[in-house]
Amino acid sequence: MPDLKNLTRRPEFAAFVGTLFVFIFFGYFGWPTFTTPLVIAGWLNVAAELGLIALPVSLVMIAGHLDLSVGSILAAGAMTYAIITGHFGLPDFIGLPAGLAVGTFFGYLNGLIVTKTKLSSFIVTLSMLFGLRGLVFGVTRLTTSTVLVSVKVSETVRNTLGGRIYWMGERTTFENAIILWVIMAIVVSWILYQTKYGNWIFALGGDETSARAAGVRVNRLTIALFMGSGFGSALLGITQVALFGSAQVSAGQSYVFYSIIAVVVGGVLLTGGYGSPIGVIFGTMTFAIVSQGIYSTGWDSDWSSLILGLLLLVAVLSNNTFRRLALSAGDKIETKTPEAKSTTSKAPAELKVK
Repeated sequence: MPDLKNLTRRPEFAAFVGTLFVFIFFGYFGWPTFTTPLVIAGWLNVAAELGLIALPVSLVMIAGHLDLSVGSILAAGAMTYAIITGHFGLPDFIGLPAGLAVGTFFGYLNGLIVTKTKLSSFIVTLSMLFGLRGLVFGVTRLTTSTVLVSVKVSETVRNTLGGRIYWMGERTTFENAIILWVIMAIVVSWILYQTKYGNWIFALGGDETSARAAGVRVNRLTIALFMGSGFGSALLGITQVALFGSAQVSAGQSYVFYSIIAVVVGGVLLTGGYGSPIGVIFGTMTFAIVSQGIYSTGWDSDWSSLILGLLLLVAVLSNNTFRRLALSAGDKIETKTPEAKSTTSKAPAELKVK
């Protein structure tokens, strides 16, 4: 039972319960349509696409910041790739890295402004959201005289980024974005749990002043996290271009709040310092199940917004509750016995000697 108690205090536990709840809920009211391979493929594809943005954004939010510019960065990366390859006819090995570089650059710009000006990341990235959207509109119209650019994607890029895996007929298709989603989850989990940067991210989200005093390179880390968020946004934009064969300047705006919803439902605190990439995976799945599962019930799709709103509120409340449980468990462990107290009191002295 102690292991079960520890499990319930983990940030991904509430996210798992949420995913299980909505799956059973729609499985019951949408039976048997919801359990068909076609519907399962539909919500998995949505979860995978959202996950490419939500996972890097989760690192930003664990570090105590917000990134509201992901929608415009997605459009900027996608349009850069589309204009270079579709409008000017240059090869993919030029357009694709250029699109990713543009997304990463604007992520770098976000981080640089936040660290240099000490402004709230909410204000900085909100400004970037609108400013970059206008820039993408202006440059695209000036270059192509339109807002929609068609792209003849090479076979290699289509099979790698925009490919589909057909199963049980052509109607049931799993996008290659699912594979990218898994790779992204592995990379983010490795950074957070297997490298020193993971400790730095949690420390930065807990208390920036203490993290700086402990030797964390706060400015570099903040910039790197925003660059990762920009890269993930541009990657999704290019993936969608490879999948649909076109790019539109207004694409990606819905991901601004969808990514935050998925991250918060996934167990990440808005105040930072607490969260898990595994929980974010469950968060993206919960969002996808709700947004797609509503169609299998025959209900009006407007109800999905109500369900998502309630889930977001419950997620915030449960995240704070589970964090308090985890902290209280740590306090109990430290003060469990007199011997434990004496051990903890000696630890700082031993560290000083070393």
